Amino acid sequence: MAKLTKKQKEAASKIEKNKLYSLKDASALIKEVASAKFDESVDIAVRLGVDPRKANQMVRGVVTLPHGTGKDTKVLALVTPDKEAEATAAGADYVGLDEYLQKIKDGWTDVDVIITMPSVMGKLGPLGRILGPRGLMPNPKTGTVTMDVAKAVQEVKAGKIDFKVDKTGIVHAGIGKISFDADKITDNAHEIIQTLLKLKPTAAKGTYIKSIHLSSTMSPAIALDPKAV
Repeated sequence: MAKLTKKQKEAASKIEKNKLYSLKDASALIKEVASAKFDESVDIAVRLGVDPRKANQMVRGVVTLPHGTGKDTKVLALVTPDKEAEATAAGADYVGLDEYLQKIKDGWTDVDVIITMPSVMGKLGPLGRILGPRGLMPNPKTGTVTMDVAKAVQEVKAGKIDFKVDKTGIVHAGIGKISFDADKITDNAHEIIQTLLKLKPTAAKGTYIKSIHLSSTMSPAIALDPKAV
């Protein structure tokens, strides 16, 4: 096991063992324990009482964070020529169709989100093996397959993210940057937690939100009190 650095030990010492923090206190503490010289990302991990192997217990959704993610999200709009101007005006970083389909086929995936139209999805099918594992395949449920391309691009640029419970029952999401003030981190975390509560599957029994942890890129995780949120 790797030894902790002096900064890591100092950060860990500020977090009380076995204590469950309120969201507000955790948001303030995460700023205290972050020690990297770069603007670390702030992440939330929520363990749910669901069995992701069962279709009726899959939790997936989208949320627009009130204060955005703090990240410059690179958006590729795969659209027909009549929609190119609309996508460009909305702020898409890359706009086109066949040339980008070929680039993806050749291994290019240097984007965060791909937005497309229903009529184009047939062309994306063969690229599923490339896009699927990277979480880049557009999906109508997350609003990335739509005729209103401009709105979809604007929402993603404003802080809309999609999430899905993984095979271990945990939802991971980036909710901001350490440079955010504590209130903004609190607001963003609260928004995604409330969204998860609304998405509780009727088939899920027992405790739904089992644990919540807040962390930054280089910091230890801070445990939140699920009952307090």
